[in-house]
Amino acid sequence: MSDLTYDSSGDLIATYEGAPVVYNLGDMAWILVAAVLVMIMAPGVAFLYSGLLRRKNALSMLMLGLAVYAVATIQWMFWGYSLAFSSTGSVFIGDLKHFGLIGVFDAPSAGSTKIPALLYAFYQSMFAAVTPVIIIGGCAERARLLPILVFTFIWATLVYDPIACWVWAPNGWAALLGALDFAGGGPVHMTSGTAALAWAVYLGKRRGYGTPKLAYRPHSVSHVVLGTTLLWFGWFGFNGGSELAGNLRAVQAAMSTNLAAAMAGLTWMFMDFFYTGRYSAVSLCSGILAGLVGITPAAGYVGSPAALAIGFVAAIVTNFATGLKVVGGFDDPVDSFAIHAIGGLTGSILTGIFADSRVIVFDGYTVLAGGWINKHFVQVGYQLAASFAIIGYTFVVTYFIIFVIDHIPGLSLGEASYDYVSVSRDLEYPDEHAEFLAQQPAEYMAEDNTSEEKMAAHAAAPPTPIS
Repeated sequence: MSDLTYDSSGDLIATYEGAPVVYNLGDMAWILVAAVLVMIMAPGVAFLYSGLLRRKNALSMLMLGLAVYAVATIQWMFWGYSLAFSSTGSVFIGDLKHFGLIGVFDAPSAGSTKIPALLYAFYQSMFAAVTPVIIIGGCAERARLLPILVFTFIWATLVYDPIACWVWAPNGWAALLGALDFAGGGPVHMTSGTAALAWAVYLGKRRGYGTPKLAYRPHSVSHVVLGTTLLWFGWFGFNGGSELAGNLRAVQAAMSTNLAAAMAGLTWMFMDFFYTGRYSAVSLCSGILAGLVGITPAAGYVGSPAALAIGFVAAIVTNFATGLKVVGGFDDPVDSFAIHAIGGLTGSILTGIFADSRVIVFDGYTVLAGGWINKHFVQVGYQLAASFAIIGYTFVVTYFIIFVIDHIPGLSLGEASYDYVSVSRDLEYPDEHAEFLAQQPAEYMAEDNTSEEKMAAHAAAPPTPIS
């Protein structure tokens, strides 16, 4: 049993391996708050996705987001933390030293000696749980609940945990190489965006996707704005908390996060205005998300002007990257690959360019060579090596996991997984698409409750006005 005491200033003193270890309660309080901020990102993603999808899929997406979050949380306690951060693991993956969080208490954490291991495990559990929630955008409107939950547990074990070990564990190969990733551009965004691509490629296009007048468009812009707001709010804990202490570097990370999101949101909105002649709330929200993703690997390494530049470039690159689904012929319903994988890759490369040793030392103790801005030109090479290893490994292993699950009796993704109870409901003018409707299987062609019938019923019995 650990011997915990407090000194005269109120700091927590733990005894570890016979020596006292001091933890500042202010640092601990900030990381607790940051962890809760990251948690709110899971329903934020669910609300964003539900708004971008059709109305009949909105509630199922909200439920799926929380269910996936719950499964990933349990997996992290079960063996996820140990596989990612065990001190006796290899450069590729940890071992089961901390299975079930055994021995995870007051020892200095793998991420920082400023906080104890138990708090670090709790904070990192939020990253591990939010990442699979981002993935479900790739299988939106096409996959059954149970196979997704099984996939989440396996994927977290075989993909997320090893890559978190590569990048964040002190003995991970990417960390030893010198790759910089402040808050999860690789372990969170490149993995989730690439896994979403694997889902989209394996499942194929949604039935009727690309048909004129078929309503594959956001059903609730209010949900999109609400989800984006929750994500922006939570991202301050995501990036600001990744310093793992309450100091000026954490403040700078939060400042960079805010600036990049603002710049990217406006950039994307004006780009779409140039294309369409209209301002769009969805465009603004897409840009904000792209900026948040782009600044994630760089947040604690760059100054404010560089944050603006990263937001600007990330918005342009991801905006054009949304066209990859047309070129590649895959159906990515919420552009998870473009925003998260390509956005994360862009942010990682820009980290190698703009990482500044003068900013890194804001915490008072971290000394790194920086990036191109400090004439450390090899840093971009480190960033590219880690990024492409993450993307390649994630796609291959994810696709394999989906393939295996699809061939397990009772877990088949199959035709039954498609949610097309009534194709004709999604046509604004069903009569104009009789040829398309005639090609659909009978089980997908419920003719009741079409838009025309709703309008007719409304005209016959309009609601009583409130006096």
